Amino acid sequence: MRPNFLTDNFAVHEQMDAADIEAALAAGFKTIICNRPDSEDGAVPFDSLKPIAEAQNVPIIYQPVVSGAISDDDARQLAEILDSAEKPVLAYCRSGARCTVLFDMAQAYLSA
Repeated sequence: MRPNFLTDNFAVHEQMDAADIEAALAAGFKTIICNRPDSEDGAVPFDSLKPIAEAQNVPIIYQPVVSGAISDDDARQLAEILDSAEKPVLAYCRSGARCTVLFDMAQAYLSA
């Protein structure tokens, strides 16, 4: 697992599988966010990964967004999640790019 840290407390990653979730937990991530819809080809179903994080008492949040169609509402929702999330946070999608765009958009809504 090779997370791409955008800040000290927020990193993005490509599509994760069970082994990646285990590695993220071992690396000390305290919140995981899935930004990839289960309906996309190649997506690992969120419900198959959720129990792995929950077994370690780490919140894993399903916030699917469509690549190329990320809305201000999506950005506001991520900002709300990040305001209350235990850090560090790891978000994943197909390649990590949509998480990066969403995080950049959410900056306008994050509490100071």
